[in-house]
Amino acid sequence: MYKIIDGKAISEQVKTEIAAEVKAMVAAGKRAPHLAVIIVGHDGGSETYVAHKVKSCEQVGFKSSKLAFEADITEDALLHEIDKLNKDPELDGFIVQLPIPKHISEQKVIEAIDFRKDVDGFHPVNVGRMSIGLPCYVSATPSGILELLKRYNIPTAGKNCVVIGRSNIVGKPVASLMMQKGYPGDATVTVCHSRSHNLKEICLAADIIIAALGKPEFLTADMVKEGATIIDVGTTRVPTSDTKSGYRLCGDVKFDEVAPKCAYITPVPGGVGPMTIVSLLKNTLLAAKGEIY
Repeated sequence: MYKIIDGKAISEQVKTEIAAEVKAMVAAGKRAPHLAVIIVGHDGGSETYVAHKVKSCEQVGFKSSKLAFEADITEDALLHEIDKLNKDPELDGFIVQLPIPKHISEQKVIEAIDFRKDVDGFHPVNVGRMSIGLPCYVSATPSGILELLKRYNIPTAGKNCVVIGRSNIVGKPVASLMMQKGYPGDATVTVCHSRSHNLKEICLAADIIIAALGKPEFLTADMVKEGATIIDVGTTRVPTSDTKSGYRLCGDVKFDEVAPKCAYITPVPGGVGPMTIVSLLKNTLLAAKGEIY
């Protein structure tokens, strides 16, 4: 019988730990950690994420600021706002919620953020430090995935781990982390993507599959061996008449048919998603304590 990896329950556990630490900081006369979020335009998914982040900050005793700009803000004006946050001594970390409008260079925005305040872990300095195993802010989703593996004591050393998807936000960093020395890590990692051949055969040899390609129900039962651990990173909005919103969140894994073959599996929603926000809080706490830079 498979076990559900309950990201919601683990995220609440981690939030309780963070809140206790914040309480101790404030009791010692220090200020509470401060996280800011920049959002550009009115993307529905982004607005939901940002609302969750603000609420989570409240739950753990952080101060949070939300800076909302219209979609027609110029690139220069946005970079100027980022510069102001970089220079604010009362702010520990901030993120720019992606995606941003097409007329603004995402890479320019990421590189404009001071890497010491880059709690999303997207800046090339943080990415580079992570890839060679130095202390850094690890990007939130990969960090959340590793936390789930750790809290469920899922063995990773010497295991075959297949990552489907090679994005800079999930695929590449999680592959890098899974092959690093230590736990979770020490895995034999294969990264697959849209150009990979024999994907089914590669997946069938995997002890752990991390599906992060953004294609609803892509991973099916015939691609999974008995006893595998499946981490589903996908969150695609699929239209449905069953919900009030008119859509449901769908993962990259065909859950109902894959789950019976697994030892462990994450659901969507309630798996990796809640851990992403918690990882952001953990990075902000590290920033406030000055433990990395």
